[in-house]
Amino acid sequence: MRNWRTKTAAIVAVSALALTTACGSDDSNADESGSGTGTGSSTGDGDGNLSGTIRADGSSTVGPLAEVAAEMFMEANPEVRVDVAISGTSGGFEKFCLGENDMNNASRAIKDSEIELCEANGIAYDNIQVSNDALSLVVNNESPLECLSVEQANQIWDEGSAVSNWGDVDGLDLPDDFASEEITLYGPGTDSGTFDFFTEAINGEEGRIRTDYTDIGEDDHAAVVGVEGDWAAMGYIPYSYIQAAGDSIKALQIDGGEGCVDGTLENVQDGSYSPLGRPLYTYASDKALEQDATVEFLTFWLENSAQIAETATFVPMTQEQIDEGHAKVESLTSGS
Repeated sequence: MRNWRTKTAAIVAVSALALTTACGSDDSNADESGSGTGTGSSTGDGDGNLSGTIRADGSSTVGPLAEVAAEMFMEANPEVRVDVAISGTSGGFEKFCLGENDMNNASRAIKDSEIELCEANGIAYDNIQVSNDALSLVVNNESPLECLSVEQANQIWDEGSAVSNWGDVDGLDLPDDFASEEITLYGPGTDSGTFDFFTEAINGEEGRIRTDYTDIGEDDHAAVVGVEGDWAAMGYIPYSYIQAAGDSIKALQIDGGEGCVDGTLENVQDGSYSPLGRPLYTYASDKALEQDATVEFLTFWLENSAQIAETATFVPMTQEQIDEGHAKVESLTSGS
């Protein structure tokens, strides 16, 4: 579904860079089971053999990013297996809080109900930011729209919305033939962290949304296909899907109160693409953090986060965000 799966050469190239940077020349002795050495850190302070399996699940947005990180890490540490599944942020948290997974990839912060489930099952955890992302409202290339305000987006998407045609949206200067067109809407399912983030950012409350839209589940590419084929359609999808779609659809600017702003890498990083810019996380359990392989995987992901984000078409973190991540990993593991 995501275009990262076609980027094998890019992943290999970045993996080679990571190996050169992180592992030195002593990591080539592998036995039949895949034994190897090396950590993800470019500091060169990891010299033990790593082994084991890391089980990650969760967000369909973060999943492909995690897959690229896992491929690179396993190249550097062939005796470690990193399994990445995609059950959606909510579905992943349910498994994570039952102790079925070591890590949960999330496109939103953990909810109170999920915190309670983790506590009930004795699962302690914390989160590490691994990338930046943004959501975009997307329309057909033939659409006359270029920008929507948060208030206009809310009028369209809010629970109980009376908007049926584009002409029903306040403040839009539209040609008559487009104004009379019925809006077709595409959005992800309720297990998606993208759904939670968007509904809170635009409608003011997680899960608050009109119900008469096409539910695409975890398949964000379905929104691209739907919008591409209908000049009156609109959907919301993550940044990486915008990059994958290229010129086949149009991403709208968003006006959060300071004027219309494009969802560019720079605007997402500096916070001006508001309120649709967001951090992406992975959550790790206390038991998982007792494993050297998990700690080294998190360190590796942060150390190589720029290359990983570029390969998977995400918005890279700032150096300050990377440094904060390293400090958090050190704090989480300093007593182990």
